[in-house]
Amino acid sequence: MASSSSSSYGIEQLQKECYYEWMSLQAKHIVDLKEALIRQRSNAYNHHKLEELVGKIVNDFQSYAKRRSELTDKSCSSYFAPSWNSSLENGLLWMGGCRPSSFVRVIYALCGSCAEAHLSRYLLQIDENIDDGHDGDSSMSDLTATQLEKINDLHVKVIREEDKLTKKYANFQEDVADMPIAVTAFWRDSVEADVAVEDALDKHEECMGVLMADADKVRVETLRRIVEVLTPVQAAEFLLSGKRLHMSLHEWGRAREERRYGCVHVGMQQQGEPEPESQRDRTLIDM
Repeated sequence: MASSSSSSYGIEQLQKECYYEWMSLQAKHIVDLKEALIRQRSNAYNHHKLEELVGKIVNDFQSYAKRRSELTDKSCSSYFAPSWNSSLENGLLWMGGCRPSSFVRVIYALCGSCAEAHLSRYLLQIDENIDDGHDGDSSMSDLTATQLEKINDLHVKVIREEDKLTKKYANFQEDVADMPIAVTAFWRDSVEADVAVEDALDKHEECMGVLMADADKVRVETLRRIVEVLTPVQAAEFLLSGKRLHMSLHEWGRAREERRYGCVHVGMQQQGEPEPESQRDRTLIDM
């Protein structure tokens, strides 16, 4: 039993390290995307290079998903309620990550926000004859009808995929209340699980790991298909917004727990993770 606990702890440490490596890579992606967009807008960065950067970021996400899948072979429970996350983040999790449909919601939000900003600038120019020098090329507010139709079709398809996985998830959860787990728990005073229960729990965790891997595939495929619909500039803006959202939620959740409990959740105090008040964290939030 001690050996099993030690092994599980070792796996969880590897999963934590994998997560923080990904977060560090996302921080680098944010910087790279910002610089690329600034250069592109000043005509110092061509679309081909921007497209290469977008492709690399999508591939990095696929590599991260593959690494996660490898680490779920022996233990996947940690991914469904990670100790390295805040309660806020865990409350937003779906199958160990974000909902793929949330990618599309980010596009809708950006599209609406950019449209409002363009309208304000347009009205300002009419009232005061001001030209702010913004050409608006390839911004999210310039999505064409064809692009919106493709994104909407993708949204519908992704929601169907989510529903299928959610139903499977519900079935796996209900299995815990079936034989032999529930019956053994009723008839035995001892909390120690027998071989049959351990086998059933191992099978349950294995199924959950497969389910999470399937969810990761939907996440990766959704991201890839969205990028294919968007122009390089639009894709870069979309990826930048998504990564900022992820990083911000991580920091907001940690800050809320620090205010509520007077300290950061112990599971989030990962070696190598920057302190909340460090210059690096402030830079990430400000970007």
